[in-house]
Amino acid sequence: MSEPHGLDLTADVLIIGGGMAACWAATSAARAGARVVLADKGFVGTSGVTATGGPNHWWVAPDKRAQAVEERHARAFDLAERDWMARIIEETWRALPELTPYYPFDTDGKGGTFYSGVRGPEYMRALRRFAVDRGVTILDHHPALELLQDGDGAIVGAAGHARLDDRDWRVRAPAVILATGGCAFRSGLIGSHGNTGDGLLMAAEAGAVLSGMEFSASYSLSPAWNSTRTLPYFAARFFDAEGQELDVPPPMSGEAAHLKALARAMDAGPVLADLSDAPDLLKQLLRRIQPASLPPFERRGIDLFENRFPIRLFGEGTVRGTGGLQIIDEDCRTSVEGLYAVGDCATRELIAGATSGGGAQNAAWALTSGRVAGKAAALAALRMGKAAPGKAIGRAGLRPAATVRAIDLTPVVPAVQAFTIAFDGTLWRSAAKLEAAQERLDDLWRDMADHGHAGGLGRVALREQAAMLASARWVGAAALARDESRGLHMREDRPLVDPAQARRLLTGGLEQVWTRFDHATPQTQLKEVAA
Repeated sequence: MSEPHGLDLTADVLIIGGGMAACWAATSAARAGARVVLADKGFVGTSGVTATGGPNHWWVAPDKRAQAVEERHARAFDLAERDWMARIIEETWRALPELTPYYPFDTDGKGGTFYSGVRGPEYMRALRRFAVDRGVTILDHHPALELLQDGDGAIVGAAGHARLDDRDWRVRAPAVILATGGCAFRSGLIGSHGNTGDGLLMAAEAGAVLSGMEFSASYSLSPAWNSTRTLPYFAARFFDAEGQELDVPPPMSGEAAHLKALARAMDAGPVLADLSDAPDLLKQLLRRIQPASLPPFERRGIDLFENRFPIRLFGEGTVRGTGGLQIIDEDCRTSVEGLYAVGDCATRELIAGATSGGGAQNAAWALTSGRVAGKAAALAALRMGKAAPGKAIGRAGLRPAATVRAIDLTPVVPAVQAFTIAFDGTLWRSAAKLEAAQERLDDLWRDMADHGHAGGLGRVALREQAAMLASARWVGAAALARDESRGLHMREDRPLVDPAQARRLLTGGLEQVWTRFDHATPQTQLKEVAA
């Protein structure tokens, strides 16, 4: 794919993505002695959902860990693994203090340091400096378009197109880590515009398997005019336009009940939030913890804690859902040789099961999976040496299967969102709705895959649409195959949990999407891998 004026590099480890997981992976791989290149579609340090928030890591003292694991495991609907939970708690406990020279952690009020919660913008800037100081080569504004695969099926690099100087690039490496985040389907969720499922599409073209894609009915509550962060709303009461208080269960009473109550009320008319009863501590800490939350109110002259204001649910898709690329071992390898997945690009069923990992678990997962995969990829690459020659394998939007012709892309995003974000298609799923949506998405996919093509930077936009469309098809196929309701997967026609389906549901394929339940239960998978 490289042109004469393009960029052609070699490395031991290539990391695609630029968020929290990518940066932790980069520093870990570099520390293990690897030459590391990190390529991001945005600017590393400002792109992604972490940079706009105030993540709180799953930070648990040693004497409290067994209890924390059991409490979270009880809410995972039998799909999580205690060993992985304990592992990310321990790794997070050891890793965050290493960032002290780069990030000004707060005090805990008891003479110690408060490591758990961080301010997203400063955290990501710190992680960038941390990586640069360890010799990581960062390629900002270099979106990846496709993977390189050798004759034996192993991944040996990736290729893409640089935004700023409009040239192709290629990096050859015997180990590649996908850290491209989840897919928010262009919902408007803060920080998620670049989260279009690019890594999922690239991996699927190489034959990778996905898991948990049905667990995608996750939403972020924000003021109706602007997506912000969700911290304040645990203290909110909700009212309709006439001032009647609504009966909305609190978030911790069950994610499904809370979401459905809000969605029904919003379908009926405007819903207003009232935070006048919020605790004083929240009022004192919000700007420090989640600095992006207050400016939208201040610009409109609204006092967040005194005035009622209209709210909206922004779809989070697989960003705070749990689906992503299947992890087949303790090193975060995918089902394709030479390819690793970390952060929201990977399934989080290992630590969250069928429910969202929220902020704390997801942040700890991003950190831990990044560090684990970075070290493993580095050691594997150093053993292998130079990457074998590889072929670029991207198809949809890059190499049409049939005659190139002009296609109308305007229906793609609305069709995808109707199925992955709209309340009726997501919170009230049924076989009939899923089958109709899949037929529509399959038609759009065939049109794009068979005929869609663009040049230069147009390829980036076209690939993003292809990735969102592919991700929606996997979500739909998994939602149809899981014939029950479990966690974030809610079927109106199958409202009960079926104990016989306490297994992870795998999916994959592009021309023909397939699904199958994993042969092993979560309790036996790690033992089988070790054996």
